[in-house]
Amino acid sequence: MATDDLPEAFHVTTDEQLRAVSNLTRHRIMAVLRFEPATITQIAERVGLAKGSSSYHVRLLERVGLVKVVRTRKVRGVTERYYAMAARAIVLPDPGEGGPDVLMRHAVADLEAAPADGERHVRMAHLRLTDEQFAQLGARLEALVDEYRELSDPSLPDASLVFALFHPAVGPQAEGDTK
Repeated sequence: MATDDLPEAFHVTTDEQLRAVSNLTRHRIMAVLRFEPATITQIAERVGLAKGSSSYHVRLLERVGLVKVVRTRKVRGVTERYYAMAARAIVLPDPGEGGPDVLMRHAVADLEAAPADGERHVRMAHLRLTDEQFAQLGARLEALVDEYRELSDPSLPDASLVFALFHPAVGPQAEGDTK
């Protein structure tokens, strides 16, 4: 199944869906399925899970609509199912004030788990922008991601990109910060 056939976005709207994507193991399973369908065995090998655990997590993702069976075939009398993402992108609800940002937590966990000797580009910048500049930068970042998503080749190794453009909270220092 080509990604061209997929809907552009799946909007997470229920608590059950949010719990499903909030789990780091399921996040990594969805990363495996982002470019091409895979069986439970293939997913288990790529994520480093037992087949039973992989099956549990994939079926939960399927139940909430985030992944789906796109192909089946008989292998020695057993039906082998190929799973794929239900959409090209998963859109999470705004976490709200003080709410956890699942995407950022998973990105940090993935970064920490990446090989330390691998090439990385990590940067944090603090900017002072007008509302118009802020909006323009957000649009440019999104356009850049879309441009490179179109260039993405499933035969190449994964590369993850996460960005967050936001206005930080103004007020008392966060607990644990020093003066």
